Amino acid sequence: MIIFDYTAKDQKSVKVKGRVEAKDQEQALKILRERQLVVISLRDASASPLSALFGSMAKIKSRDLVTFTRQMATMINAGLPLTQSLGVLKNQANKQFSEMIGEVLRDVQGGSALATAMAKHSAFSRVYVSLIQAGEAAGVLDTILNRLADTLEKQEDFRAKTKGALVYPMIVVIGMIIVSMVMMVFVIPKLTVMYEDFGADLPFATQALISLSGFMAKMWYVFILLMVGGAYGLMAWKKTPKGRFEYDKMLLKLPVFGNLRKKIILAEFNRTLSLLIGAGVTILDSLTIGSEAVGNVVYEQEIIKVAKGVEKGVALADTMTDALVFPLIVPQMVAVGEETGKLDEVLEKVASYFEAEAENLIKNLTTALEPLIMIVLGVGVAFLIIAIVMPIYNLTSQF
Repeated sequence: MIIFDYTAKDQKSVKVKGRVEAKDQEQALKILRERQLVVISLRDASASPLSALFGSMAKIKSRDLVTFTRQMATMINAGLPLTQSLGVLKNQANKQFSEMIGEVLRDVQGGSALATAMAKHSAFSRVYVSLIQAGEAAGVLDTILNRLADTLEKQEDFRAKTKGALVYPMIVVIGMIIVSMVMMVFVIPKLTVMYEDFGADLPFATQALISLSGFMAKMWYVFILLMVGGAYGLMAWKKTPKGRFEYDKMLLKLPVFGNLRKKIILAEFNRTLSLLIGAGVTILDSLTIGSEAVGNVVYEQEIIKVAKGVEKGVALADTMTDALVFPLIVPQMVAVGEETGKLDEVLEKVASYFEAEAENLIKNLTTALEPLIMIVLGVGVAFLIIAIVMPIYNLTSQF
């Protein structure tokens, strides 16, 4: 998805600014029109180098959104009016989030529905806004907020576990790269001078290492340019429809990590679908909204096909069976949910199943990575001993 900065006018001709997340500019304009905004300007937020560099800092943190949802659910459940609840939360939030809540509060005080006011801000996803809208329509906003807070907390904890399990391997790999770069650029050139002074007869491994070090010491800026250029080219390619599809498809085919990505997507999609259906949103709308929340074009396209099948009157379980991205357990469980009338509960259990599968895979992955990293480190140290220490030992043995 692409983040767009927009300037528009609302129904009262008041100029508003904000961000909207969409697949492309056309969808962004459609979303803004649905919010009853007249667009004045719309541009890709990543178009500016500064925006690309600091864009992530401008986003509302997911933990802040979880806390906001839980506190608002508690206040409304306690009987506080909506405007008073928003006012209290505005005073408690950080500066950026406080400003956004303040805008939502002003719109609500002006007569807008809470869902309509939230829809103007990209911090509230389409899933979030749809649930709030369903809660307001049914008069069960406190219940919806509690369920939404529970789901957001589960998703946050799950993502934290996933990221936390990969921190150690990433730190080790980055450390290895930094040490290698320091050795190549600073240490090896000094040893090379010593070898030349003594006229030492160097083994092939040492000669190869010195050649590589010399190239990196003289052409270091080429590596930086290649890295920056490659990253920029990849980002530009990912923004094209074909590039995004091929990139997402490639991620799913990666050894081990591709399977992990699939389980994470299935867990979050089923949990989102469960939440939407449980809130009273139609299955068709839930599928459409849920497809935009998976974060993978391959899954998104398959879910849209499922939605089209449901629109034609085919049972959800049958359309999922024909989809290429759903394991057999998903349509089987969905069929049970449709027969018993407890589809939302069944989908929640399916989500928990895939979460458990993903967590087990992460544990196995981290367990396997630790010895693998040790082996790689051992091989690297052995190569350095052969390439650097052995010539020094041979020199000292001559005296």
